[in-house]
Order: sequence, then C-alpha cells, then structure tokens
Amino acid sequence: FIARKGGDEFIILLPKMRLDDDHFLLFRRLLVRVGEPLVVSGVQIQVTASIGVTQYPQPNKVSEDQLLRQANHALFEAKMQGKNRLQQYDVQWEQKTLALTGRLKAIKKALLNEEFVLFYQPKVNMAKGTVLGVEALIRWQPPSGELIPPNMFLPAIQDHPLEVELGDWVIHTALAQAEAWHEQGLSLEVSVNVTSLQILQHDFVSKLKSELEAHPGISPRFLQIEILESSALHDLNKVSRVMRQCRELGVRFALDDFGTGFSSLSYLKHLPASVLKVDQSFVRNMLDDSDDLSIISGVVGMSQAFGLQVLAEGIETEEHGDLLLRLGCECGQGYG
Repeated sequence: FIARKGGDEFIILLPKMRLDDDHFLLFRRLLVRVGEPLVVSGVQIQVTASIGVTQYPQPNKVSEDQLLRQANHALFEAKMQGKNRLQQYDVQWEQKTLALTGRLKAIKKALLNEEFVLFYQPKVNMAKGTVLGVEALIRWQPPSGELIPPNMFLPAIQDHPLEVELGDWVIHTALAQAEAWHEQGLSLEVSVNVTSLQILQHDFVSKLKSELEAHPGISPRFLQIEILESSALHDLNKVSRVMRQCRELGVRFALDDFGTGFSSLSYLKHLPASVLKVDQSFVRNMLDDSDDLSIISGVVGMSQAFGLQVLAEGIETEEHGDLLLRLGCECGQGYG
C-alpha cells in the first residue's frame, strides 16, 4: 500500500512480511528505481529519495501514530547521514530518549531540593608547602546519602539549559563558601569550572557581577574561573571578549586541561588567562613516558614565556612532585 502523506513524503506499508524477509533489499531496489533519470519535456531530471523504516510488532505496545513518528525519526537520520539512503528505526533510540528525559527531570528536582554539594580540592605550592587555593568540585548527594560523581550526571545536561542553571549554582555556592572562610580568617582563592555554553550566555558577565556584589565580604580576586581550552573553540573572539570583561571585575582565569585540545600559541595570545593547568593524563605517566615529560616541559616553557602561572593536576607521589619542581612547575593539586 502506498499513500502520499503530503508534500514530498510518502508512506509505504508492506503487510504480512516475515522477519526473515530481506525488506532492506526491497527498499534498496526502490532507491535505485527512484534514482533512474526521467525525461520531462525533453529535459532529463534525476531525483533521489531517503527512506526511514520501522516494523511491527515490537517488544512494547505501540500505536499507529508512534509507528509514523518512528519512521519519521529514521527518515531524519537517513537525511542527516547524507540522504539517498535508508535507515531502520532502532527501538533503543526511544528508550535512550526516555531515559535522558527522566535523568533531566531528576537533576532538575535535585537542584530544587538542594541535593548538590561542593567539595574543595587544595592547590598547593610544592616548593613552599602552602595551600594557594581550592577547586570546587560538584557531587550529587540524594537523600539516600551516597555521593554520585559528576561523570554520572553532567553528560546528561551537556548543551542543555540545566547546564547553565547548575553552573550558576556552583558560582553562587563557591563564593558563599569563600566569603565564609574569609570571615574565619582563611583567605583562599576558589576556582570554579565554567562550560562554553555558560560563558557564551549573553548575560554571563552581568550575572557574575551581581553574584560578586551579593558577596561583598570577599574580593573578586579570590574567584578564579577555569575554562577548558577546547571550550574556546566555539567562538574564540567572543570567549576572549567575555574573559576580558570578567577580568575588569577582578576575576582571574585558568585554562584547564591544557594540552588535551587543540592548543596553539594563538590561544595564549588571545585568551587573557593567568594560569595554565597541565592535564593529569600527562602527569600520571611522566615518570615513564618521555613524550608526556616533553609535553609538560613545553607547557612550562610556554607559561614562563607568556608570564603565566603553571599548575599540574593529578600529583599523587613525591617523585612526581620532585620532577615537576625540577621542570619549573611549583604548583599542583592531587585527589585530596
């Protein structure tokens, strides 16, 4: 049965097909046939088609409308992959979508119920044995009490408005903690991680200014924003402009996980950062891997050339710390 749904969309229903029938062969024949040239009024015309396929019955109960939506979804995937092809609907797509929707609702509820907490990882001057500051790290702690690590929930909100909402909460909470510490006589710089989606929001600078004004007990210089070097790829000029506006407020910046993205000298020239953070993946194997050691040495050299502070992540042994000190890297943080 063939029906025209509207415009250039058609529905083909193939009833009583057995699961072992090679219906894909039939659809491929259809694609070939549709692609054959036509001559209209002496002009040769060639068209192509994209096909989305779903089948019935399925493991779960589905309605006619759901079957049409599934076929449309598969059709969309076929077009996204380059057109002139067919794509079968994968029931797991729907299950993944439902799971993601449920996850987003749970995270939104957790934020409203104040179930997120920040832990603070010390940054240490290894030459002097002093704590320079701390990095705020988010965890999810539901009423049951267990701690859910960030890799279990942050990927679900990537490029979603919740990513910005949670990021704003982190800045607010970290500033409140820094202010409380300052009142106790402990002046520590607190750094927070900011995503590209968050920093590219049109109101990021104004919201940051409002947060700083809401915590007058702490100087803006005690807030450091860490941004992944790869985040700047989205819009280098805009990120640079936002960073400069934040610097005017007194806030400092660090380029996080430096060396893992598309590092270039133009980054260091255009992005007004004060600190380069060497990714832990290089530090972890630096005692045995000469390539990692060379990368770290190069980053230290670049930081010195540009007048930047360099900080190594993932330091867990004295041997790592001693070697980094010999390379000229005095600052580091581990998993404490």
